[in-house]
Amino acid sequence: MNYIITGGTGFIGTHLTNLIKERYPDAQVYNLDIVRPGTSNPVIKDYKPALCDGHELQSTYVEHDVRKPMDNLPFTPTPEDVIFNFAAVHRTPGHPDHDYFETNIRGAENVCAFAEKWGIRNIVFTSSIAPYGAAEELKTEDTLPTPNTPYGISKLVAEKIHMAWQAASAGRRLTIVRPGVVFGKGENGNFTRLYWGIRKHTFAYPGRKDTIKACVYVKELVRFMMWNVEERRTSCEIYNCTFEPAYTIEQIVGAMKQVTALTRAVPYIPNALIMPAAAMAKCVGSPMGICPARVKKLQISTNICGKKMAASGYKFKWTFEAALRDWFADNDGKCLE
Repeated sequence: MNYIITGGTGFIGTHLTNLIKERYPDAQVYNLDIVRPGTSNPVIKDYKPALCDGHELQSTYVEHDVRKPMDNLPFTPTPEDVIFNFAAVHRTPGHPDHDYFETNIRGAENVCAFAEKWGIRNIVFTSSIAPYGAAEELKTEDTLPTPNTPYGISKLVAEKIHMAWQAASAGRRLTIVRPGVVFGKGENGNFTRLYWGIRKHTFAYPGRKDTIKACVYVKELVRFMMWNVEERRTSCEIYNCTFEPAYTIEQIVGAMKQVTALTRAVPYIPNALIMPAAAMAKCVGSPMGICPARVKKLQISTNICGKKMAASGYKFKWTFEAALRDWFADNDGKCLE
């Protein structure tokens, strides 16, 4: 059998590859991506590779654009293969609307067509919490999706494409994961920016301290994916992937400071001050990524319920604090990045 990872050069794909090769050293893992491991991403400004200097991704790299049919691949697929579909345009804001639809929807169609052609029966699709839309209310897997961004809409459509593939034939298995903020080594995203913002005195609570930010450790996420592939017996499941209960930004900052021994105070800035400042920052090129859209995004809770994941039978390896410590240890106790 083969493990086929679309978008495997990225952050989650890198950690999944590491886990597969740790468990099954002789496994055949294929990374289908437009980005060669360790190189820049042509569609993301200031992209930092998920791989560390001197490290090599342990999968076989296959240059492939998921927007195109998955033909003429340098290996022979089998019905026992597992597909992990991670390929996506996902940073928002940051791309033209068309890019989200073209990559995320067309990519889902091409992956499912490939599985259909070769009789592959097991797909794990990484969706997002974006299909829920931006709102303060608690969201469970049964909450009606009301996406309000091109990214969220495209991910919801992609979910439906995968679900149609699964329902079309008996014996097919589909796992759809909707992760909160995913953090860990090589993330180069929200948690990394938060850590360095605290450390460099450039982060302040923007308008509120009780914003809920559902999150999950990347190593936990990929372990959960593998558990679904190997242990779960139901044919189709959607899971919110987050620690339960979700943490507030103040709790996240407190845990991050404790684990990394930061003693810097984090100030609070009311909206009456921060929104005009963000507007001015946008006028001069949004230094440090500051703009009104990003500040508003920081203020909206991602209030995602993780009870289904917690009750699934999967055993978490890390608590939130332990996950931060493990990430810190992965950086030799020097930083979080």
